[in-house]
Amino acid sequence: MTQKKRIRIIYTGGTIGMVPGENGFAPDSGSFLRTLQSIPELSHPDMPDWDLVEFDPLLDSSDITVREWNMIGRAIAERYDDYDGFVVLHGTDTMAYSASALSFMLEGLNKPVVYTGAQIPLCQLRSDGRDNLITAMAIAASGRVHEVCLYFHGALLRGNRSTKLSSDRFTAFESPNAPHLADVGIVIQYNDAAILPPCEGPLHLQEFREIPIGVLKIFPGIQFDLFASIMTERLRGVVLETFGAGNIPSYGQALLPIIDKAYHSGTIITVCSQCLQGTVSLGAYAVSQPLQEVGAVSGRDMTTEAAVTKLYYLFSRDLTTGEIKAEMSRCLRGEMTL
Repeated sequence: MTQKKRIRIIYTGGTIGMVPGENGFAPDSGSFLRTLQSIPELSHPDMPDWDLVEFDPLLDSSDITVREWNMIGRAIAERYDDYDGFVVLHGTDTMAYSASALSFMLEGLNKPVVYTGAQIPLCQLRSDGRDNLITAMAIAASGRVHEVCLYFHGALLRGNRSTKLSSDRFTAFESPNAPHLADVGIVIQYNDAAILPPCEGPLHLQEFREIPIGVLKIFPGIQFDLFASIMTERLRGVVLETFGAGNIPSYGQALLPIIDKAYHSGTIITVCSQCLQGTVSLGAYAVSQPLQEVGAVSGRDMTTEAAVTKLYYLFSRDLTTGEIKAEMSRCLRGEMTL
């Protein structure tokens, strides 16, 4: 008789387990396990064995920080050998950030870690959480993926390629620059060519440190001098969300002295695009060439979520500035197309 797979469910909070209260929907400590135990499908013979670890306090995902990323990482690493896979239940607002963070944090990962959640709480009649949870557990037990991924409404995405598209549709996430790892209908159709190969060696958890990192979105008419005061030597990394393929307005080259000063202070400038699809190509247009000249790094087709969390990861490894710039240009966990 085949031994049943074991899955650990890590409940951090978020819409999936919220209940109505005086001030609207909010997480409720202690009630979620009873909710799960009341779902008949989770006791079906074909389902894996599972248990639940619940964060205290439960959080709306808007309140997730580096501290909670480390907590999720520890919850996996400390019991890594005891389970065949892990499902992380998380609020949708910052799920793509957390999935990206864990993809870098869990070095040598060789088991499924599947993020999911819901747009409507499980306690509500039309909740999408039931299917998301059941399918995420099936994927986590399948052994077909060996990376951090995100499952939502029929699509399995690489975690560090995902981004939230909608606040009110069930199709809440997409990976604009990478294929789905699986599409789910009557059967789960895995895209084996897109799935990362298994890692060799033991799992290592690289916890993140609290590093000063910023995101600056370029917009028409931006007054760059207003941002000069924050581009100091204390700011270790900046993700610059530019137009198109890495373009910035010239405005008398007002931004370049600020970036040049930050660069010489050791700040890593990573250039991403505001476009959901496509890649940054510094130097392709004259208005992006100066960024290359002052030492900015192309984020290529990384999401902002991946670029931010990759910076946290690399700075937490105590690498030199040159090493971090080199690693930002390399694909470490399938987060960019080279």
